[in-house]
Amino acid sequence: MGAVDRIRDGHPWVFQVALQGIVKGVEDGAWVDIQDHKGRFLGTGFYNSKSRIVLRVLSTESHQSDADFFQKRIAAAIEHRQEVYPGRSCFRVLNAESDWMSGLIVDKYEDVLVMQISSTGMEQRKDQIAGALRAALKPRAIIERGDGASRKLDGLSESRDVLFGEAPGKIAARINELIFEVDPLGGHKTGAYLDQQLNYQAITRWAKGARVLDCFTFHGGFALHAAKAGAAHVTAIEQSSDAVQIATRNAAANSLSKQCEFVTDNVFDWFKPATAKAAQSESGLYDLVILDPPSFTRSRTEVEDALRGYKEIHLRAMRLLRPGGVLATFCCSHHVSRELFMSVITDAAMDSHRALRLLENFSQSPDHPILPAIPETEYLKGFALQVLPRA
Repeated sequence: MGAVDRIRDGHPWVFQVALQGIVKGVEDGAWVDIQDHKGRFLGTGFYNSKSRIVLRVLSTESHQSDADFFQKRIAAAIEHRQEVYPGRSCFRVLNAESDWMSGLIVDKYEDVLVMQISSTGMEQRKDQIAGALRAALKPRAIIERGDGASRKLDGLSESRDVLFGEAPGKIAARINELIFEVDPLGGHKTGAYLDQQLNYQAITRWAKGARVLDCFTFHGGFALHAAKAGAAHVTAIEQSSDAVQIATRNAAANSLSKQCEFVTDNVFDWFKPATAKAAQSESGLYDLVILDPPSFTRSRTEVEDALRGYKEIHLRAMRLLRPGGVLATFCCSHHVSRELFMSVITDAAMDSHRALRLLENFSQSPDHPILPAIPETEYLKGFALQVLPRA
């Protein structure tokens, strides 16, 4: 599909190879009209000669990048969240392409907003955007987190700053019915991850009275929700010692320390002795195993290596589950489709001589909208699968 057809179908990116010409003197970050080779209007957006994505389409109508434009976009995004995701004090306000704001992410943690900018056009207008956010949400602080790898692809340097208010320190953020520590200036991404909120709740239906294993626990999202739901015991594995310390504090803040055991280890390394122990047990070690790894692939060229990693962790996870136990598993790379992810899981099941029953499909929370015309907006997928007793 050509660039013109992609724009007309709703995709906001135009790559360098598709650009046929540019008006002389247009500077990087400029708001420009976009036309096809016959001079027909296609839309408006940002131009950047330094980026592989040379044009980011923000509208298929004629607009100016003024305060009114940003205020209306932000208002529309907030209205959508209020409709599909009501009652949340922590959520994603703007999700880049899926809110037609390519190059801009905004997360809300209680009364603090964190902006993550990855395009020159948005960077040049960040004060204007911050003003629109202040008017819409009345935050006590707005933080800029300009330290993602995607900024380098747009020719931007790293930046962390307080755009409004004072540095908030660590925030006690309410995720569902639990409190989590969020550091908007020091944590990953914007300080934490918000896309699993509904999935945290979903896994609790299998947690009561269960022996739970939460792999790649990070700050304990799944582990603490399982414990809150009445798990008999939760073992949570995480390689980062800093993340384990935060998870431990989160458990204490929610009075769940007695049920939770946090282990600092590489999950792949931890699996080896655990599966050897499980081989000596006919009943399995766990009733519920949760796999929520970071992305194993950042590009299409790495997919094959990623699939080997996904197969390995699923093979070992199934060997740890008792017959009738549940595997809740997730993949956060848009380069690995839902179908491909499932095929890896079924291959692992065959190799481990397990039969599986699909219980539920998972996706990202609705504050991370999915636009079918933009496949990149659907990145998180997952399944709940029951390991069936041998026939």
